[in-house]
Amino acid sequence: MATKKMFDTFTLPNGVTLKNRIMMAPMTNYAAEENGEVSEAELAYYAERSGGVGAVITACANVTADGQGFPNEFGAERDELIPSLKRLATTIQDQGAKAILQIFHAGRMAPPELVGGQTVSASAVAPEREGAMTPRALEAEEVEAIIEAFGQATRRAMEAGFDGVEIHGANTYLIQQFVSPHSNRRDDKWGGSLEKRLAFPLAVVEAVEAVAKQDPSFIVGYRFSPEEVENPGITLDDTMQLVDALAKKDLDYLHVSVMDFFAGSIRDQNETRSPISLVQERVGQQVPVIGVGSLHTPEEVERSLEVVPLVALGRELIMEPKWVEKVEAGETDSIRTELDPSTQAELVVPDALWAGITGRPGWFPIKQTTK
Repeated sequence: MATKKMFDTFTLPNGVTLKNRIMMAPMTNYAAEENGEVSEAELAYYAERSGGVGAVITACANVTADGQGFPNEFGAERDELIPSLKRLATTIQDQGAKAILQIFHAGRMAPPELVGGQTVSASAVAPEREGAMTPRALEAEEVEAIIEAFGQATRRAMEAGFDGVEIHGANTYLIQQFVSPHSNRRDDKWGGSLEKRLAFPLAVVEAVEAVAKQDPSFIVGYRFSPEEVENPGITLDDTMQLVDALAKKDLDYLHVSVMDFFAGSIRDQNETRSPISLVQERVGQQVPVIGVGSLHTPEEVERSLEVVPLVALGRELIMEPKWVEKVEAGETDSIRTELDPSTQAELVVPDALWAGITGRPGWFPIKQTTK
């Protein structure tokens, strides 16, 4: 098993070499302290999962106070949090993986109670979900301030010793809200045509890169969702224009966020090709592409690596923290493929995350115990 492609090293455009082709996908764990500091439970969770993978992309960290997307989320929005972030980076690196901090702003998807009672977004358009708040449209100067905040969060990540940052432009959060014709109805330089809707994410990339260039070895990645189900919503054609623009930037990777690596379009039933493969065909020769989504077995990971050079695993590393090590040692029969409700302590999963995943039938296969 150890001769498989997943264990080949990979060198990013900036010259940093990953020890293998597998990364830990960013996953929210709801376990930080109330003040935004990383908790001991989170440090233990990351330490348990950082030994096998080439890099760990952390849970998202908000870049402004009004950008928090989840309760008990660790933050990157103020300098007082740098020591906390340093503990996280060191914990990951001590196990042998590169540490990449994912930075974001939740926009209209923020829980109102976490952001002073009022969400913000590109425009005053509510998400299509029951009970969702209508956000306040950001003023032009506020847009500029958030762009600057992404740069400042990058500075904090560098000062904390992270190997890089991932700009979170996926999963319906603020950067994606600017790209989307559903959430962005602006008529200024930040909205209207697709070109103008892409101005915000590209400005964020430029702000991050302006800071990151101080250290040529600092990794900068960008994650995006290739489609939206809403109408109007982001289409694959829109995304191809986005990736064309991103490929011209000084990025080290593009991370395509989908539920199923090999599934076709969620908007167009006639498009059966995977959006990940379409992105790879479009820009893969210019910037490395990371694929993710329902890759459970070593065979599936190997198959995905025939498409893209890097893959990220999420749920698999919650169920089996030593997934990579066991595959490398040829011990695939001992890899956990379902969650045993009695193994929380053994798997080193924080309480809130454990409650969430064991309470979502279908998201994780749960082992049925008999009395």
